[in-house]
Amino acid sequence: MLAAASIACAIPATAADPGKPPLTPQTAKSGGKLDADQAKLQFDTADLAFEIFPDREAISGIATLNFTAKAATDRLVIDLDRNLPVTAIAIDGRDLPKTAWSNPQGQLTIRLPRRISAGGKVSARITYGGTPHVAIRAPWDGGFVWAKTPQGAPWIATAVQGAGCDLFWPCIDHPTAEPKRIDLHITVPDGLKAISNGRLLRTDPLPDGRSTWHWSVANPTNYGIALNIAPYEVIRGTYQSRFGNSFPMEYWHLPGREAKARGLFAEFAPTLDFFEATVGPYPFAGDKMGVVETPHLGMEHQTINAYGNEYKKDATGFDWLFQHEFAHEWFANQLTAADWDDFWLHEGYGAYMQPLYGRWREGEARYASMMEKSRNTIANAAPLVSGKPMAAEDVYRIEDGGPGQDIYVKGAWMLHTLRNLIGDAAFIEVTTRAVYGRPDPKPGNFEPRFSSSAEYRAIVDQVTGSDYGWFFDVYLDEAALPELVETRRGNTLSLAWKTPENKPFPMPVEVQVDGRVQRLAMTGGKDTLTVPEGAHVVVDPWAKILKRSKAVEDYQAWQEAQAGK
Repeated sequence: MLAAASIACAIPATAADPGKPPLTPQTAKSGGKLDADQAKLQFDTADLAFEIFPDREAISGIATLNFTAKAATDRLVIDLDRNLPVTAIAIDGRDLPKTAWSNPQGQLTIRLPRRISAGGKVSARITYGGTPHVAIRAPWDGGFVWAKTPQGAPWIATAVQGAGCDLFWPCIDHPTAEPKRIDLHITVPDGLKAISNGRLLRTDPLPDGRSTWHWSVANPTNYGIALNIAPYEVIRGTYQSRFGNSFPMEYWHLPGREAKARGLFAEFAPTLDFFEATVGPYPFAGDKMGVVETPHLGMEHQTINAYGNEYKKDATGFDWLFQHEFAHEWFANQLTAADWDDFWLHEGYGAYMQPLYGRWREGEARYASMMEKSRNTIANAAPLVSGKPMAAEDVYRIEDGGPGQDIYVKGAWMLHTLRNLIGDAAFIEVTTRAVYGRPDPKPGNFEPRFSSSAEYRAIVDQVTGSDYGWFFDVYLDEAALPELVETRRGNTLSLAWKTPENKPFPMPVEVQVDGRVQRLAMTGGKDTLTVPEGAHVVVDPWAKILKRSKAVEDYQAWQEAQAGK
């Protein structure tokens, strides 16, 4: 997902009423503590059939969900917005009476006709439809976008990360509830195309001009399932991977934008090569590498990333929005946080990939300029990790105690500090192990996986052979940044780290004395250095460490004051 500070894309006018129909608190929430009845289920596969009605901004759906019981159960609890009323349910092919289900607040509870034992299978066919919730400001606010192309044709998209999959299909709205496969069948009016996740199996024309688009995606994130509908045109190519395999690349764009679209498409292969060289194999080569032009800014919809950056030019020479969303194929879709409390694993890494790509393309000056630009936006209002189950929106709400945009910028700066501390080779190995669960990923020897901050910390210790608990105890678990206190008496420069609750923080520090750089070990969190009288001293001259800055705090206070005028 995108930082709120990003430049917003203008959304074309639409007749839809943003924010309507209203959501219950249950539907607006995504993640958090998993419901006890839902914890009894393993979500195996889903078959989702949609018909889209742009003229009345409505949908109908038939969802067939297949589960394996992990514990005995006599009910299914499935998340679905009550604005999409259920009209029929069948269990294992048997129709249920309407008295067998209820959905007062957005959790559809189905009483099963028989008790399912542990290890037993159950299939639910749910027929539903209605007016889906319209996003106020997608992608930051989840829902449908009913827009128009410049030529006046329907241009429709979904973006539901914050509120979750239950905004338009029945699911278990928790990051760990990922089915092994989802098949999608999307029926749209004449002249429109329906673009979605995975591979396009076929397109069936219907006698009245409508068409049904059949897609199939393996191991999808549930919030990553997306519908994109417009009179799209497509640019296709084949990527030859450095790992020996090849797979399709696709960019679905609006008519009349081919020249700009081809410019963006030219970035696909170099960006792929960067990620494969830096992290490892593209995780979804069995499906495709896909991007679709959307009437909202963007989102990491697995194998069909949303792009709405209007082909803006940037001094870096690449499109940061495209690159950021594509980073999430590794950091969100391949490696998925098991709880939203560890959201920084997605967004900290996703944000850090832009300056790393700048460094890969142009060198240290580009990297430094990109890092400096984000440093002034770190808020330090709450710890990056709370240590308790979190819903996605709770992480973003800084006013309610969440870290907010710090999961992006502070997460990226923490990773910058870690890379400088342990070195490039170790940092790459840590990243690869975290993403794939192994140090030697190759096409076919890994699957998408769930991870956590605790596992990430353990991987760092494993790779380095050292205990870096002190590093994460401060950067992840505390809101305030470590402060480096400098004292100079005569020829002695003393440095000491000051941390919340006086936590240990033996972070080594480089000091430049008259142009010559020395490294202080800072054992015990403090160290001294003898410097000649009158020598020019610069501490941490390459800004390798994320630490408190009075200058940044003063600047942020000034910005806030200016905004209040």
